Amino acid sequence: MQVLVVGSGGREHALCWAIARSPLCERLYCAPGNAGIAQVAECLPIAAMDLDGLTKFAANLGIDLVVVGPEDPLNAGLVDRLRAAGIRAFGPTAGAAAIEGSKGFMKDLCARQGVPTAAYGRFDEPDAAKEFIHRHGAPLVVKADGLAAGKGVILCHNVNEAFAAVDHMMIEDAFGDAGREVVIEDLLVGEEASFFALVHGTRAVPLATAQDHKAAFDGDLGPNTGGMGAYSPAPVVTQAMVAEIMQTIIQPTIEGLAADRKPFTGLFYAGLMITATGPRLLEVNARFGDPECQPLLMRLKSDLLPALVACADDRMDDIDLAWHDEAALVVVLATRGYPGPYARGSVIRGIEKAGAIEDVQVFHAGTKALDGRIVANGGRVLGVTARAPSIAEAQRLAYSAVDRIDWPEGFCRRDIGWRAIARERQG
Repeated sequence: MQVLVVGSGGREHALCWAIARSPLCERLYCAPGNAGIAQVAECLPIAAMDLDGLTKFAANLGIDLVVVGPEDPLNAGLVDRLRAAGIRAFGPTAGAAAIEGSKGFMKDLCARQGVPTAAYGRFDEPDAAKEFIHRHGAPLVVKADGLAAGKGVILCHNVNEAFAAVDHMMIEDAFGDAGREVVIEDLLVGEEASFFALVHGTRAVPLATAQDHKAAFDGDLGPNTGGMGAYSPAPVVTQAMVAEIMQTIIQPTIEGLAADRKPFTGLFYAGLMITATGPRLLEVNARFGDPECQPLLMRLKSDLLPALVACADDRMDDIDLAWHDEAALVVVLATRGYPGPYARGSVIRGIEKAGAIEDVQVFHAGTKALDGRIVANGGRVLGVTARAPSIAEAQRLAYSAVDRIDWPEGFCRRDIGWRAIARERQG
C-alpha cells in the first residue's frame, strides 16, 4: 500500500513510525512532515491546509490511504475532498469533525443525547456571557467555541476571573475567530483522563487510555499548552469503567452524530473528568491526541495500518489490537518562551544519543534539518517517549534520555506522570 500521512507534529511522527513498520506499507509519504519524519517517510512540500494540493497528489499517485493527523484540515473538509475524489481516508468529514471544531455543537449534542457532562451556557455576546456568570456564580470554565490549539480553556475560580476570561476571548480577540462565541460551564472536580476509540458510524472499538499534562510548568502551574507530556494507560480509568464510558459517553455521542447525518469515521478522542459520581465528558477531539498518540503507539503490539484501513472501510469486526502490558510516557521538550513568543533556529544536539536507549523513541515535532543539523522550528519540538513495566520506570527512562539532549534553548516539565506514580506508590 501507498500511504500519505498529513501533518508535521509529534503525533504524525508517531503515526509514520508505526505505519512504516507495517508489512502492508510499500511507500510512505508525509505532508509536510519534519526532520524526524524524513527518516521513515518521504516528506512533501505540501502544507496540511493545502486541501487541493493534497487531494491532487493523492489522486495522481493512486494513494491507497490518507491518514489526516491535525484538526484544522479535518474541520476544513480535507476528508470530504478526498472521498469525493475516490480516495480512501482515515478521519471524519467536516460535518462530523464539528464535534471538536465547535464546543457549543458538542455540548448541545450531549444535552440531546443525555451524555453526562457539565451544565453549560453558550454565548455570542460578552454582556450575555457576563450576566450568566453573575447569576450562576463560580467556579466556572470559560472555553473558546472554536479551535484554539488546545489553549482556549480558562479555569475561573471566582467571578472576576470569569469576566476577565470573557473579555480576553470575546473583546481582546485572544483566539481570533475561535473566541467569537464561548461556552461557559461548571468546573468539574476529579481527575482528567483521555479515552480513545476507533469509530465508523455507530460502531466503536475501544483502544486505550492516557493522561496528559496541559500546564507549561511543574506542579501544573503556568499557562495552558498543547500538551507538555502524557502517559498511557491512565490508572484512574479501571476496566469496569471502560464499559461505562463506552455505554454512557462514546455510544450515545456517535449515535447522535449519525442521527444528525454527520456520521463519524476515524479516531474518537474523549477528554474525560473522572468524578466521584463517575466519568463526565469534557471535550471531544476528532483525531489522535498530541502528545497522547506517542505513548499510545509505543504500547501498541499490533500492526496499526490494517486497523486504520478496516475502520475507514467499515470492517470494524476485523479490528483486533493487542497492547503491551507495560506503560509508556512522553516528555515534551519545547522552545523557551512557549506557549508565548519564542525564537526559531536553535541547534539541538544529542537526539541520537537519547534515542539509542533501549525502549526509547524520540519523536520530532517542530524540527527541521538545516546544513546537516537539527534545529528548532516550533514551540513543541521533541517528544521523548519511553516504555517500561511501570509509569515510574517509564518516567525514569524518559528523563534519562532527555538528559542526553543538548539544547540550552529548550525546556521541559520534570514531573510528567506524577499523579499515576503517586497512585502506584499507594498500591
